[in-house]
Amino acid sequence: MGRIEAALYASGRPLTAEELARAAGVTSKRKAIALTRTLAVQVTRAFKALEVSELSGQKFVLQLKAEYTSVAKRFASRPLLTDATLKTLSHIVYFQPITANELAKRRGPPAYRQIKELEAVGFISSEPAGRTKVYRTTSAFAEYFGLSQDPSVMKQQLASSRLRQPAMRQLEQRRAPTKA
Repeated sequence: MGRIEAALYASGRPLTAEELARAAGVTSKRKAIALTRTLAVQVTRAFKALEVSELSGQKFVLQLKAEYTSVAKRFASRPLLTDATLKTLSHIVYFQPITANELAKRRGPPAYRQIKELEAVGFISSEPAGRTKVYRTTSAFAEYFGLSQDPSVMKQQLASSRLRQPAMRQLEQRRAPTKA
């Protein structure tokens, strides 16, 4: 279990059952999930501020409990995403589904690199649409920021909470960093 704990801590993002199995050195995803669930119980017992949460799609994340975010914000040194990447993410949120070409027109050529970064952390997914791809936010994004998974409700939540550009920076601050 120590290897799973180390992987969750070091990644700073949700890990899939497959990634956890690799970290644990086992071939069974079921065994990796069982080990991670056991770890979650142990973390809850041992720590007041930390938790291992199970997200949809059999993903797990080591994170700070919501009630400790205000304390953690004062000590956080590096955000998960840059301001430019957060702006690209906010465009995806507001205009989803959006093509890569449309996103690049709105945000410029760096959007392609930012899309890869957002896919790597699991906040967006893509599907082919002809010769391009269409992007939308994932359930992991909604869960991470505590938003609805319905895009229209998500947009309303962001608009009603006075979150404007840099909307996602403020939104990110609502959520604690996953690393201590």
